[in-house]
Amino acid sequence: MRVLGIDPGLASVGWGIVDFKQNRLSHVARGTIKTSSRDSSGRRLKAIYSDIKEIIDEYSPDEAAFETLYFAKNITSALPVAQARGVQILACVDGGLPIGEYTPLEIKQAVVGTGRADKHQVEHMVSLLLGLREKEKSDHATDALAAAICHINRGGASCGIV
Repeated sequence: MRVLGIDPGLASVGWGIVDFKQNRLSHVARGTIKTSSRDSSGRRLKAIYSDIKEIIDEYSPDEAAFETLYFAKNITSALPVAQARGVQILACVDGGLPIGEYTPLEIKQAVVGTGRADKHQVEHMVSLLLGLREKEKSDHATDALAAAICHINRGGASCGIV
């Protein structure tokens, strides 16, 4: 199974591809889609959609995993990020991918073993589980890989939204 993990956003969207074969996880690719606040929201959403579709076309994932949105600190960004997340889900559905959705607590639990893990613990375990030698520059890409790992640990899209 090949899973596309996505850490939703508008300014910065993390993505990561993880393979699961013969009970082994392996890193395929990861990155960050960035959009400029100088562009219109429509232009930014279109760019995100196009980039996600290109990732799907290039890496041919079987399923997708999303981190749910959490807005305890900055409620004013909720609507634009929710719109961007909708575009990201649409790109995956258009690509024929079943989708799983997980809370940050569920992802931390699946990757680290505790829902109270901090960013450094998640980063360390993602690197360890996937055999990454270099530190990822983007927390968003690491979070996307963690979402993909969580999805695999939970059994794939049979547990998520489709």
